[in-house]
Amino acid sequence: MSNTSKDELKQVRFWPIMIAIFFGSFVSILSMSTINIAIPILSEHFHSDLSKIQWTITGFMLASGTIAPITGYFGEKFSYKRLYVIALIGFTVFSLLCALSWDASSLIVFRILQGAFSGLIMPATMTIVYQVIPREKQPIAISLWSLSAMMAPAFGPTLSGWLLQNWSWHWLFLLNVPVGVIAVILVMKLIPYYRLSVPKKFDLLGLVTVVTSSLALLVGFSQGHAWGWTSGRTLGLFAAGLAILAIFIWRELKADSPLLNIRVMKNARYTLSLLISSIVTMSLYSGTFLTPIFLQNIQHVTPLDTGLILLPASLVMALCMPLVGKLYTIVGPRVLIFTGITLIGVGTLTLSWLSTDVSRTYIVFWMIVRNIGIACAMMPSSNAAMEQIPRTLTGHATSINNWVRNVFGSLAIALFTSVLSSKTATHSKELVLGGMTDKLQIGSHAFTMGVNDVYLLATCISLVALPISLFIRKNVVTPDKTAAPTTTPAPAVAATSTKA
Repeated sequence: MSNTSKDELKQVRFWPIMIAIFFGSFVSILSMSTINIAIPILSEHFHSDLSKIQWTITGFMLASGTIAPITGYFGEKFSYKRLYVIALIGFTVFSLLCALSWDASSLIVFRILQGAFSGLIMPATMTIVYQVIPREKQPIAISLWSLSAMMAPAFGPTLSGWLLQNWSWHWLFLLNVPVGVIAVILVMKLIPYYRLSVPKKFDLLGLVTVVTSSLALLVGFSQGHAWGWTSGRTLGLFAAGLAILAIFIWRELKADSPLLNIRVMKNARYTLSLLISSIVTMSLYSGTFLTPIFLQNIQHVTPLDTGLILLPASLVMALCMPLVGKLYTIVGPRVLIFTGITLIGVGTLTLSWLSTDVSRTYIVFWMIVRNIGIACAMMPSSNAAMEQIPRTLTGHATSINNWVRNVFGSLAIALFTSVLSSKTATHSKELVLGGMTDKLQIGSHAFTMGVNDVYLLATCISLVALPISLFIRKNVVTPDKTAAPTTTPAPAVAATSTKA
C-alpha cells in the first residue's frame, strides 16, 4: 500500500463503516435462521414432502459454503467494497424472487442463488474490517461484526414465529428487501473505495477443485444421515472431496497467483485460533439446533414462544459483545477464550441434564451462561487469528476462515442430527425393555435422553479447545502498522484508495 493510501485509510470514520457492515451481515445471516421453523408451513403450502422442502435450507448452506473460498480472488479483482455491494444486490433480488416463488422447485432454486450471494457477504465484510479499520480499533470492530452474525440466528426464530403467526411465509423473504436496499445505500455512501492488491491471473484449476471439493464434502455432511454414513454415496463423496481437496492444496502451494493463498496457514497463531473458532461454531450450533426442537417437540411450545424463551440469552450476548471488544485490548485473547470455553462447557453440560418437565427458567439460565461463553470466545478467537496477517493477505485469510467454519457448521448439524436419531432409537428400545408401555411417554423420554446425549457430545467437543487456547498469547500491536508478514507476500500491491 502506498503512503498516500495509508494516510487516506487512517481518515475513515469508524461508526459509519461499522453500521454499513452490520446491516448487511445481519440480514444475510438472518435469512438462514428465519426459514427453519417455516418448513412444515412451506411443505403444506406447496403440497410437497418435507425431504424436498428441506433443500431450501440445505441448498442455501451448500451454496454459501461453496462460494466462501473464492471471495478473496473476487475481492481483489473488483475491490471488496464493490464485491459487498454486488453481494447485497444479488441477495436482495433473490430474496424478492423467493417471496414470489410459484412452486417448491422455484423456491429451492432461488434459495440456492440467494445463498451464493449471502456466502460472499460475511468474508467480504470481515475483510473490510481488517483492511480499512486501524489495528487498534479492530477488536471492538470485530466484536460488532461477530455480534451481527450471532444476533441474527438468535433473534431469527422469534421474528419468524411472529411473522408466521400474524402474516405469511412470504414475509420471511420480503423483510430482506427494504433492509437490503438500505444496506446497499449505506455501503455506497459510507465505505471508501480501495484496493490493496490485484491478482495477476485467474487460477481456473484452483476454482474448479475448491468448488468441487467443497460441494462434495458439504453434500456428504448434509445428506449422510439420510443416505447412511457407510453408504456408497456418502463414502464416495467424502473420498472424492478429500482427494480433490488435496489437489487444490497442492495447486495453491505451487501457483504464482493462487486463487486462495493457503500459505496464511503457516502462521501458527492464525491456524490455532481458526481451530478454536470452528469448535466454538460447533458449540453454537448445538444450542440453536437442540433447544428449539426440544421445546417444540417435547414441551409443545409454539414457535413464537420458543423464540421468546431464547431471547434473554440473545440479549445478554448482545450486551457482552462490545464489552469483550474493550476487554480484549486489556487482557488479550487467552484469558477471554479460556473463560469463554469454560462457560460454554459448563452451560452445555448442564443442558445435558434435561427432563421432559424441566422448567423453562432452567433452560433460560443455562442458555445465558452458554451465550456469555460464546461472546467471550468467538470474537477473541476470530481477532487473534487475524492480528499477525498482513493487510494484503487478509482477504484470503477471511475466505479460509469462513470456508472452514462453514464446513465445521455443516459437520456439526450432520453429526448432531445423526446422533440424536440413533440415540433416540436406542433409548426407545431400552425403555420398552424396562417395562414402559405408553408410546407417547416412550417417545418423549427417549427423545429427551437423545437430546441430552447430543449436548454431552457437544460439551466434549467444546472442551477440546480449552488446552489450545493456552497457546494464544497477547499480541503486541503498534497502532496503524501492519504486522510483519509471516507468510509469502502478495505478488502485487495496488495503488488506489479514494472515497466513492
